[in-house]
Amino acid sequence: MTKVPDSQTTTLTPADVSTSLSETDVHPIQTPSKSQPLEPQIKLDIEHALVEDDPRTWSNARKNVVLVIISGASMIAGLSTNIQNPANAQIEQQLHATPSQISLSLSLFMLVQGNFPVIWSAVSEFKGRKLVYLFSVTLFILGSVIVAVSRNIGLVIGMRMIQAAGSSAVFTIGAATLADIYEPRQRGTMMGVYYSAPLLGPSLGPIIGGALTQGLSWRAVFWFLVIWGGVIFAAFFFLFHDTFRKERSLAYQSVLKRQTLEHKLRQARDAAQIEDTHVSEKKTSEEGDESAAPKDVEAQPVVVPVANIKEIKLSLADVNPFPPYLRIWSRRNNVAIFIPSGLLLAFSFSITYTCARTLAFYYDYGALRTGLVLLAYGIGSILGSILGGRRSDRTLARLKTANGGVSFPEMRLESTKIAMWFLPPSIVGYAWVCQEHVNVAAICVMLFLAGFSSIWIYTSTLAYIVDANTGRSSSAVATNSSFRGASAFVAAEIAVPLQDALGDGGLYTLWAGLMLIAQLLILLVLYRGKHWREASIERERQRSG
Repeated sequence: MTKVPDSQTTTLTPADVSTSLSETDVHPIQTPSKSQPLEPQIKLDIEHALVEDDPRTWSNARKNVVLVIISGASMIAGLSTNIQNPANAQIEQQLHATPSQISLSLSLFMLVQGNFPVIWSAVSEFKGRKLVYLFSVTLFILGSVIVAVSRNIGLVIGMRMIQAAGSSAVFTIGAATLADIYEPRQRGTMMGVYYSAPLLGPSLGPIIGGALTQGLSWRAVFWFLVIWGGVIFAAFFFLFHDTFRKERSLAYQSVLKRQTLEHKLRQARDAAQIEDTHVSEKKTSEEGDESAAPKDVEAQPVVVPVANIKEIKLSLADVNPFPPYLRIWSRRNNVAIFIPSGLLLAFSFSITYTCARTLAFYYDYGALRTGLVLLAYGIGSILGSILGGRRSDRTLARLKTANGGVSFPEMRLESTKIAMWFLPPSIVGYAWVCQEHVNVAAICVMLFLAGFSSIWIYTSTLAYIVDANTGRSSSAVATNSSFRGASAFVAAEIAVPLQDALGDGGLYTLWAGLMLIAQLLILLVLYRGKHWREASIERERQRSG
């Protein structure tokens, strides 16, 4: 029997065995015979609970279809964030908007896009992934259509928020979908491939937006998003098969455990009633008979009918997003990894936003040429995502072998060390080549290195967040997305004032210092995260009884 790491197991006492078996399997519980005593403790792997049509056993071709669809959907989020930038001047002119209103439309977009996934993740826990994908993409398309026909900036701002809500689902559910179909040893590589798609946004967004704005109008930008959203909706509707299996959800297991305990209590009450009815007969004819109904109900095995197991349905109350949200924040390892994750997104948004201003003011670059320069950052990010994901998986496999075949999530963070040597120096280099207005080729090199090293690190942290929160992967990614969205909102609001006050040299020297702090926190999780995580799991287990 394969040894399961403690981070992915649930420890149960003999009294809970009958309950836990139903949590792990969809088969009815059999009453053990006296010749087969229960072990003192049994560890159950939530990741591998038996399910019908297990997505982990799908063919590679079927899994690749899922990967391509969610990667294409994630491009919506990346493109819609940056595609508006080249059109801002025309929007401001035609809709009589102020620069602060344009800035507000961008920052609110990031804030909503980061925080709405908490809602999507909760809904996906009882309605499945596919319905959430279809509804969210529909919402995105609706928002894009209304923005495209808007006649005032207020409506644009409001509908951009609707766009953000619709585009945000794939951020959370996409990572959870990969967790549904891939084993932990494969997730780093697949997370890298998946996350490379939205990284095209910061580079392709300005190019597409600039071309459409110059060739047609700013409204064409949002009609393009409508078309892309329609393509993704069709792909989800016709080609995507739901990957969610409730047996591998902690929310489902909690409801199942509660209902099983209620079943046991009903049995106890029935037994007590029978005992009271025949108490006089038992005293006269069976006095001292040990075969009477036992009073220690908790020690007795419970037979749960198959129909009861299959008919269990979750409600919104069962998957209330806020208690899991608070539980995820209560784990120190999660807090320590969310901070660098948020800083990495804030940095990414800041550098692409302010670089466009620098190129426009000091190099006299238009929208298309600016987009081509930012393509260096996008290409670096894509390569960092793919290669960093592969390195993460290989590092996890190597350390697992060295540890006697036992792995734990923190192992994959070892792969971030190599990129940590390059990230702060590349940011400082970018700061001063921009400050001194040197040849644009130097800016491209520094953008490439900064994108490569920052996303190399983020790919491993994202895979870690999924692995370290077994059974709550979508909630954990949603919580991470929420913090990242808030960080990007702050970065959007302060980027221009800080750039004007400190210049690129001062601003990105400051960012290099923040990245050093982020890297120290990742190292702290690498060396102390396992202890923190296991202590949190033990506390949660004791609270749940």
